[in-house]
Amino acid sequence: MRPIGGVAGRPSWSRRQFLQAAGLGALTLGAAACGTSAGTASAGKAAPGTRFRSRPDLNPPPVAVTTRSTDLAPGLIFVTVGGPLILDNDGRPVWYQTVKGKTATDLRVQQYRGEPVLTWWEGTVSHTGHGSGEGVLADATYSEITRVRAGGGLSADLHELTVTPEGTALITIFSPHQADLSAVGGPRRGTLLDSLLQEIDIATGQVLFEWRASDHVALTESHAKPEAGVPFDFFHINSINLDTDGNLLVSARNTWAVYKVDRRTGAVYWRLGGKKTDYAMGPATVFAWQHDANRQDDGSITLFDDEDAPRVGSQSRGLVLRLDDSAMTARLDRQYRHPSPLLAGSQGSVEVLPGGNVFIGWGAEPYFSEFSADRRLLYDAHFAGKSQSYRAFRSPWVGRPPGRPALAVARPSGSSLTAYASWNGATEVAGWRLLTGPTADGLQPGSSTPRSGFETAIPVSGPAAYVAVAALDSTGSTLGVSATVRP
Repeated sequence: MRPIGGVAGRPSWSRRQFLQAAGLGALTLGAAACGTSAGTASAGKAAPGTRFRSRPDLNPPPVAVTTRSTDLAPGLIFVTVGGPLILDNDGRPVWYQTVKGKTATDLRVQQYRGEPVLTWWEGTVSHTGHGSGEGVLADATYSEITRVRAGGGLSADLHELTVTPEGTALITIFSPHQADLSAVGGPRRGTLLDSLLQEIDIATGQVLFEWRASDHVALTESHAKPEAGVPFDFFHINSINLDTDGNLLVSARNTWAVYKVDRRTGAVYWRLGGKKTDYAMGPATVFAWQHDANRQDDGSITLFDDEDAPRVGSQSRGLVLRLDDSAMTARLDRQYRHPSPLLAGSQGSVEVLPGGNVFIGWGAEPYFSEFSADRRLLYDAHFAGKSQSYRAFRSPWVGRPPGRPALAVARPSGSSLTAYASWNGATEVAGWRLLTGPTADGLQPGSSTPRSGFETAIPVSGPAAYVAVAALDSTGSTLGVSATVRP
């Protein structure tokens, strides 16, 4: 710490082999980040995005919803596919923002200075599957509040951006340096890709705390093996979250372990899982290549157990574990499996929602699901093609974008004149009112049409030299009016 203020039928690919085969596309982060996989999510071509007449610049990937119960928790769905994307329960876009020339991960709602904000990471992903970029905080108007950058000449990695109640951000960093790798069968003068975490004061950018994995964890704890020509990623930090006492829970994919770290000294209090676990692991509690470890309000610990790349188990699962700190034992409380089943070679998340439902992002597999506390599948959806999201969340969100609604007017072949209305990110739009007239200054209101997804098609009847639309809330009040268009 530096205080500064394989199974038959499925190949086990190396990281380099996977990256060469899968590549890093604009629409998908791919299994290259957060691990490697030869899984189904990386096969084939990405499906074409959805196109909108009123916003031809936006093309989010199509989503198919296959299960939808009436017992869902309230809120929208937050994923990142080529850019931050908010979906409704029908899988239709609510807000989408492209990140040209970059990749985005980890869109979610957090609290900053007592207000809900959107946070995500954006940057570039290297051929080794690690990110170089910065965190983004945006308000309810989708306006950027600030960016979170790593200190000490380093760059923030894609795996974590946790905002704390103190107004700080916990971020992951990968940093190579020369090291003796002979203890794990590598060269004496090899390159170690070390895992770091920093706590950053969001307002000032000051680094308040830094922790380096190699200072506290032996290389021999790793389940990864050195590979010629590739920096040895022995630890692979992929989540940092606060424990109930204010200290840190750190997940390391490549050691199959969760570490409790003193937030002041950097000392490791205990290890859960892995080769040197401090807890006796009960039946069905052993996990492999895991992501997203969190302490829940009831004291349990949740994580996404990937079990793949290389393959260890038969399918991935969301895990809920109970720890007995007196007896130092861990037991299985609940586990959530997809009925397909799914085996994710990378990424993934488990979110316990208010009321007890559990929302799971299946990482390298293009699915996201909601379960009841007793493991009934309540909601299931998936992206078309190979699109995937590093994590997936559900949360209430009220978005009020600046500017005007978008409008396009067209006469599709064999059809009458139609107005196409949308307002990217406006969550309170319930319907649209058509405005038409002989002059731009002489528009008259017509009938209203219920909102139907991101873009609503509104028939234009009779002569209309000029057209506009007004966005209406659930009471019929006007939220905004588009520019006037001449067909």
